Amino acid sequence: MLATGVCTAAAQTPVPGAPQVISAPHYGDTLFHFYQGRSFAAITGLMVSQHFERVSPHDDEAEVLRGGLLLGYGLHDEAEAVFARLIERQAPPEVQNRAWFYLAKLRHQRGLPEAAALALSRVVGRLPGTLEEDHQLLRAQLLLDARDYRGAAAVLRALQPEAPKKDAPPPSTALLYARYNLGVALVKAGDQTEGQALLDSVGQTPGPDEEVRSLRDRANVALGFAALSAKKPRDARAVLQRVRLQGPQSNKALLGFGWAAAELKDPQLALAPWTELAGRGAQGGADAAVLEARIALPYAMAELRAYQSALQGYRQAAQGFEDEQRALTESIAAVRGGEFVNRLLDANPEGSAPGLGVSPGIGQLPPLPHAAHLAPLLAGHGFQEAFKQLRDLQFLQHNVQQWQNNLGTYADMLDNRRRAFEARLPAARNSRGAAELAALAERRGALVAELDRTQSEVDVGAFANPAEQALQQRIARSRSTLKAAEGSEVMDAATLAEAAERLRRAAGALQWQLSQTYSERRWEATKALRGAEATLTEAREREAALVRAQQEEPARHALFAERIAQLSARIAAMQPQLAGAAQLAQARLQDIAVAELQAQQERLGVYAAQARLAIAQIHDQAQFARRTDTAAPAAESNAR
Repeated sequence: MLATGVCTAAAQTPVPGAPQVISAPHYGDTLFHFYQGRSFAAITGLMVSQHFERVSPHDDEAEVLRGGLLLGYGLHDEAEAVFARLIERQAPPEVQNRAWFYLAKLRHQRGLPEAAALALSRVVGRLPGTLEEDHQLLRAQLLLDARDYRGAAAVLRALQPEAPKKDAPPPSTALLYARYNLGVALVKAGDQTEGQALLDSVGQTPGPDEEVRSLRDRANVALGFAALSAKKPRDARAVLQRVRLQGPQSNKALLGFGWAAAELKDPQLALAPWTELAGRGAQGGADAAVLEARIALPYAMAELRAYQSALQGYRQAAQGFEDEQRALTESIAAVRGGEFVNRLLDANPEGSAPGLGVSPGIGQLPPLPHAAHLAPLLAGHGFQEAFKQLRDLQFLQHNVQQWQNNLGTYADMLDNRRRAFEARLPAARNSRGAAELAALAERRGALVAELDRTQSEVDVGAFANPAEQALQQRIARSRSTLKAAEGSEVMDAATLAEAAERLRRAAGALQWQLSQTYSERRWEATKALRGAEATLTEAREREAALVRAQQEEPARHALFAERIAQLSARIAAMQPQLAGAAQLAQARLQDIAVAELQAQQERLGVYAAQARLAIAQIHDQAQFARRTDTAAPAAESNAR
């Protein structure tokens, strides 16, 4: 299906565009985790930030991101509710467009094509960035589901012209998947020309990575078998030659290459690919193409009239099928024994960055008897998804257990805080903070009154510094000395008058200096008193907070303790549920494995029956030939 190319992860990706300023730090933190690939941390942090209203003014964008993340985790009901709310509250048009697109995607995944098409029709204009390609791919998928193959082909052609410019970017992987699936559908529907053209375009696409190369091989294999069905063996050989000899599609390609030679009535030409394929039995396990090659090879020998070699080949194939049957029985017993899943998990660790939905998949076979039988199974999408679900459940179990441990730590911290509060409470109650604040406020009031007096009386001397105050005192003493000397004979009148004049000048200079700095010094004093008022206000607030804490802190402690107890109870209820779900997931993996191995046994039974039938036919042909050879001389003698 085209949905293979439009993966769910792409649905949750914010669309890149012009750089935007993130005004809410908590939303920025969510985006950081998201772009680091830590979706679980992103969505949990985002939900907490939304609860405390910390993402404004990015509320709509944050909600779109949350809906996409929920969609990525398969929570369809929750994601649909998010997008529906965005539409109901008349979000901006660009946000509504994305919401309608995601709603269409959800409805398509739920098997509601008409509702999906209706939602998609509400998208106005183009979606931003790469989301527009996903939009058009979904349109093509809906047309394909409706069997409107030509309409789907037209949508895909509009996305990627058939003759792109030299400097044009290569088609995206999603578009290649879409072309491949549509080509296969057209071929099945009988439109060979259009379908084969699409498959051929995919089959000749340069492969920048393994995913594209594998898809290219699949397209060429599909083309080859379509040509075989159309009785065009030469065309089949031409396209099958494009398939890599060591790729995941190589077995099918070798098988088809041999059958194309057989269709050309050249069994000698079929020997090479079938011999190569039959020799892959040890690595291929119960691969269907390998099994078919084991009986196709003696068929070619029989066509070449090498009956003895053909008979030996069929016998070896039949014996090999019996051995495989026994090995499969042992593998089924090993899987049912319960160690299969545990060994599979041990062979494929999570890596350095475990998380929800980020399982690295299955890369190693478990150490089990005849593990090669499981290779086709482990490569299947259904088994990979079931394995990922088990990994997700294990991650959730670990996450819940970690939070249970954290809650124990929080409870200890709360207990220590309560004890510290109770130990310091008596000292806080006995403190004289309020009385000291009152004295300080009274002292400040006196200073304010003194400042007002200096202003009304223009008392410039009130702001004298220590040195100036010393000069004032010295001048006052000098005046007293001169006054005492007026009626005495200590100094004559001229000397006394001269000293008085000097004192007058000194006093005037000091008064002038004080007058010059009066305004500045008064402003500094006013500013200092304002600062003192602010300090007193802050001190009063702290004192009030201390008083409130004495009354409210015990209630806060009790509230936190109750919250911790509630969360602990919730987690305790989750743990057995997760454990049960994990057990069911393990059992499902085992059931899938057993079903696949039993299907392989059924295929082996069919091939073994064909081998035995071929052996019997060769024996019949040999007996018929002997009877013919015996009857010929007798007939000749009778004729004489």
